Amino acid sequence: MTKDDIIFLPNKHLRQKSAKVGLITPEILQIVQDMKDATISWDQSREHEVGVALAAVQIDRLYRIVVVRNDYNNKADHRFTTFINPEIVKAEGELLEDYEGCLSVPNLYGKVKRHSKVKVKALDQNGREFRVTAEGFLARIFQHEIDHTNGLLFIDHIKDDPDAFYRMGDDGKLSPLPYDQVDQSYWED
Repeated sequence: MTKDDIIFLPNKHLRQKSAKVGLITPEILQIVQDMKDATISWDQSREHEVGVALAAVQIDRLYRIVVVRNDYNNKADHRFTTFINPEIVKAEGELLEDYEGCLSVPNLYGKVKRHSKVKVKALDQNGREFRVTAEGFLARIFQHEIDHTNGLLFIDHIKDDPDAFYRMGDDGKLSPLPYDQVDQSYWED
């Protein structure tokens, strides 16, 4: 798969809840590989961004699967960790506001409040349960991606704040985006 297989708003599938994975089959493992390939293809097409994670719904597969890049500060590192049926079991710490973007919401960014620490449980590719405690940016990634499995996007957290939206310039810097330039069809049923 490539970046062209990533779906984006207003595709209504992004608003659907993903199904739990019951059995890890060769089809599920292929979806995981497709997610990694699509993410790498996407960030190879972007000068100033790195694809740090992807949910299966973003390649139009409605399964509760998330892949997270192992080193999101190194664009050349193509290793990912797979989280099947990920669930936040505890969100704690302060709510911190920071920028987010999304491969399924092209050229739109926003300042979103997220918990500074989360505890996540999931299955690995062999069906074994494991748990992760994440803080800072990694905690934000988990909240963003697990939202995807529930049919939510980062823009849903800020849709009523006209000052929360941004766009990226050719220089890689974010600047405020007037609210009247935000596509309102993103929130239509």
